[in-house]
Amino acid sequence: IGRGSGSLPPDLFASRDIAQISFNFTEVMAWQQIRGEEPINQLYPDLIHMGAYSAWSWGVSRLIDGLELVQDQLPINLRRLAITGCSFAGKMALYAAAFDERIALTIAQESGGGGAAAWRVSETLGEVETLARTSHVWFMKEMFQFSDAVGKLPFDHHELMAMIAPRALLILGNPDYEWLADESGYVSCKAAKRVWETFGIADRFGFSIVADHDHCILPDLQRPEVEAFLDRFLLYLETVETTVETHPYSEVNYKHWIQW
Repeated sequence: IGRGSGSLPPDLFASRDIAQISFNFTEVMAWQQIRGEEPINQLYPDLIHMGAYSAWSWGVSRLIDGLELVQDQLPINLRRLAITGCSFAGKMALYAAAFDERIALTIAQESGGGGAAAWRVSETLGEVETLARTSHVWFMKEMFQFSDAVGKLPFDHHELMAMIAPRALLILGNPDYEWLADESGYVSCKAAKRVWETFGIADRFGFSIVADHDHCILPDLQRPEVEAFLDRFLLYLETVETTVETHPYSEVNYKHWIQW
């Protein structure tokens, strides 16, 4: 989602006979919504307070509903659905998977603040996407009462990722772009991974934070990691190794944030 051809190289899917479907999110809500004036408001005129990620997630679920309606005419296995996206669409992929258990695999690429990164940790970093700096139309207005008191938020984004468990999730990062707050994403991933570990399925959650490439361009170092998750969780090749934890943050004390 987010681009006509997606942000991951299409040959990753075509070479595996995996169908690709683009999600035209603007048919639900614009990237910078005007509250109450979006396509979704034609159906739900009273839902003017919702953030874009709630609306877009709803749209993804309706797309899956459509696939179910025509499954007899399509050669698609609805038990092996995946969702991918980069940047703001990486956030979208996380939200869609969190709220729809029909999605078996999620690959969220360079999602930044509001995606994999934790608001609390991002607040301690430099010029990154914090709650005060993110788009106000992407979330409910009420959330921004915490902009100057992030520590009082009743949740954070390790919990968003944990909502996807026990299904498979791969987080991709790019520390070359400070705005993405990948150090925060690293801490958040370490926290979220404990949920998969508790279930004894740690190999269903992976994260890879790799530098030296452009935004939303999959580098050669991350390609085998993506391929492994596709092979294991869409093609059911059970012997494929999916233990992925690649990052440059060995000096970061993530346990400072995880006191449970």
